[in-house]
Amino acid sequence: MENPVIIALDFENASKAKTFLAGFEGQSPYVKVGMELFYAEGASFIGWLKKRNFRVFLDLKLHDIPTTVHKAMKILGGLNIDMVNVHAAGGVAMMKAAKDGLVAAGAHHTKLIAVTQLTSTTEKVLSEELLIKDTSLNHCVSHYAKLAKDSGLDGVVCSVQEAMEIKNVCGKDFLTVTPGIRPSGSDTHDQARIATPKEAAVKGSDFMVIGRSITQSVEPVSTYKEIINEWRESHENNNFATFA
Repeated sequence: MENPVIIALDFENASKAKTFLAGFEGQSPYVKVGMELFYAEGASFIGWLKKRNFRVFLDLKLHDIPTTVHKAMKILGGLNIDMVNVHAAGGVAMMKAAKDGLVAAGAHHTKLIAVTQLTSTTEKVLSEELLIKDTSLNHCVSHYAKLAKDSGLDGVVCSVQEAMEIKNVCGKDFLTVTPGIRPSGSDTHDQARIATPKEAAVKGSDFMVIGRSITQSVEPVSTYKEIINEWRESHENNNFATFA
């Protein structure tokens, strides 16, 4: 069974990220590099991670006209990353252009996923700020997931609450990458739609993106291992019988 945890390296520079990762020597966990760290350090830090056998999810959430996204993804595909994402709200043409950019770069192993709605988005934000009033948040997310699948993408970023429905709509092999994971008793921080590792396993999450619960832990490696064990125990007891 694949390791389900992606550690979000939410650090302001490479020095702090490297100090944190030193505690994981010999394990090389899957890590996420987001906007803050990538914009501060650029491709050189991605190269450092790959030389040390870390798998890398580059979380930049591209969202622009198709031509721009195609050209950007062609460059990112040359970094040997394992996963990268776009915003599904950019539409089918943009998502297909992103996929074509990776193919043009020869990055056939790189998983391309789409952000459906951010886990900070609520029903109120959806209707009052984004002016998407004729549908529920869950239906909007499922619709975006279907568009991503139709565009040839490998999966989506979604909340745990939406993962099962996405599996039913898009198939069990369509990846669900879920942020907003908090071990019981943890601070929710700025995310509205959260879940525990156990809930993630039961509800169909393939990967859990976890940052502060691990990176700010007194014992990060122990916390990391505990989360994996909790997910695996729950996953093994769940047969996902409702999946299409």
